[in-house]
Amino acid sequence: MSYVLKRLGRSFLTIFVVISASFGLIRLLPGGPLDYLRAQMIQQGGSDLSTAEINRRIAAQTNIAVDEPVYVQYIDYMTAIFRGDFGQSIWYDQSVASVIGPAIPWTVFLTATALFLAFTVGVSLGAFMAYKEGSTFDIGSTGVGLVLNSTPGYVVALLFIAFLGYRLQLFPTGGRYASELTPGLNVPFLASVLYHGVLPILSMAIVAFGGWALSMRGNSIRVLGEDYLRVARLRGLPTRRIALRYVARNAILPMYTGLMIAIGTVFGGAVIIENIFAYPGIGFYLIQAINARDSPLMMGAFILITVAMVIGITVADLTYGWLDPRAKGGASRESY
Repeated sequence: MSYVLKRLGRSFLTIFVVISASFGLIRLLPGGPLDYLRAQMIQQGGSDLSTAEINRRIAAQTNIAVDEPVYVQYIDYMTAIFRGDFGQSIWYDQSVASVIGPAIPWTVFLTATALFLAFTVGVSLGAFMAYKEGSTFDIGSTGVGLVLNSTPGYVVALLFIAFLGYRLQLFPTGGRYASELTPGLNVPFLASVLYHGVLPILSMAIVAFGGWALSMRGNSIRVLGEDYLRVARLRGLPTRRIALRYVARNAILPMYTGLMIAIGTVFGGAVIIENIFAYPGIGFYLIQAINARDSPLMMGAFILITVAMVIGITVADLTYGWLDPRAKGGASRESY
């Protein structure tokens, strides 16, 4: 239990430091977002806006009362963030939460589906590669896996758009669903969502599954050489039981942490892909905010992505020791 509390404490401290850093980026940098907002308001309002009115508008958008001492600004900012109030988006003229909130399910849909496909196919292929170690299939698959694992996802995305989108016109090149459809739990809408998600999902899954396959192959080959497998064969255990209970289970365990970290990056893992396909998710709005110098929206998306990643790493650290008590430094069954 003490390890769990310490690990949760470190995670909370990490999140606290990240949010504090976002305050510093907004407030303390010379020529930063606050100066830009002030200059923009003066340009738009001219002499009609008083200093007090400008400060009031900045406070409404950023949760930072610039006419207060820095420590008061910091306390107000942190309090607002932990309440879920990220300020007002400058570009969209809405609250940041109302902009990125509806985008969360779409980003989760893309990245979670891509991760599931990449992990499932990669683990299955990696196990088969290990079983056929040294064969032509193993050598060829290893080469393909290395190439795909080294290829940026945006390269595959651009190729898909060029050939499958524009040239062959088999799939749409942007959007989340057909504009003429009304969102709801009906077959036409769900089919349109899947149809529009095919290319971005495959763009992420294809480049990711190579890494999972290579990891699974290496782990399986290592496990196949263990002494306890020789003992299992000598005892006459069925091949299926050896493959599933001993080889697969022990080969997948070292990949668990990577899987949980990948789950933690679902909000930020599709930033470039979402923008290539004009798919309005968290990553799409993050790039829009950067281009528009919309600091409240940018910081809100940045904080959300960071918190999700910290949570994923924390869950991986706390549960790995429970799954595999042999792990050192992680929580074990006794820790609970």
